[in-house]
Amino acid sequence: MQSETTSQPVPSFIPANAGRQSKLAMKWKEIKRNKHYYLLMSPYMLIFFTFTVIPVLFSLILSFFYFNMLEFPRFVGLQNYSRLLLNDDIFMIALKNTLLFAIITGPISYIACFLFAWIINELSPKVRAFMTLVFYAPSIAGNVFFIWLIIFSGDSYGYLNGFLIKYGFKLEPTQWLTNEKYILAIVIIVQLWLSLGTSFLAFIAGLQTIDKSLVEAGAMDGIKNRWQELWYITLPSMRPQLMFGAVMQITASFAVADVSIALAGFPSVNYAAHTVVTHLMDYGTIRFEMGYASAIATFLFFMMIGANILTQKLLRKVGE
Repeated sequence: MQSETTSQPVPSFIPANAGRQSKLAMKWKEIKRNKHYYLLMSPYMLIFFTFTVIPVLFSLILSFFYFNMLEFPRFVGLQNYSRLLLNDDIFMIALKNTLLFAIITGPISYIACFLFAWIINELSPKVRAFMTLVFYAPSIAGNVFFIWLIIFSGDSYGYLNGFLIKYGFKLEPTQWLTNEKYILAIVIIVQLWLSLGTSFLAFIAGLQTIDKSLVEAGAMDGIKNRWQELWYITLPSMRPQLMFGAVMQITASFAVADVSIALAGFPSVNYAAHTVVTHLMDYGTIRFEMGYASAIATFLFFMMIGANILTQKLLRKVGE
């Protein structure tokens, strides 16, 4: 007599959030395993959240309020944004100038930073260190605007006016920094001169870390010249530095203010060199309309985020 055993499936009851709990458990184990790294990062993260994340969130919330530093904040909804985009003609001028700055100075300074870093990297170590200092020095110089104020001085003692008058190009000096036809172009030129900063150093460092064996392997695989080596080996190997440099250049191009104030004044003639940041400073530090200033800051913040997202998409195609 044979006995037949029938196996029936055992009902299993899996909670709907079991997958989420398992992921959280794995994440918690990973945090415990790397707790020393998080402990070392904690001082920076504390400072970053205290002085960057929290003020940004507070500014975003305050942009929906009317607040003049004297009265209690009053909720106004989207009124600050509607005023900014529909009724503020000066902001439209500042926005146009800022976009022009970003479109011109952003890509040009980014490419210039990389090209100069690429050329200097080919030099001997001592010459490379000296040239790096020479190119980086203008971005950290304290009185750098004083030089340009002398060059573009409105009298005949200004270097540019003196040169043009001496060689017969002009009969009388031009007021470069009070003529709205020239102000914006001058500020763009000075900003480009100052743009070889942190991104330039990051590119130098990235070029120093490229594995030389990749170049040898590329030569065996059919790479025939330096331009192909640049596109298929150098740039893909430097994606972290390229991304960091892009973020720094985008931030610098959208946040132009010091150059404009130092050269053209605050405000500039007919707002010819007015930017979003100088407009923000006007309402935040002079008029104390903190709700409206927060709306301007929030608008600029999302402009920068959009530019960064676009740049990330373009950098992903490098080497393809």
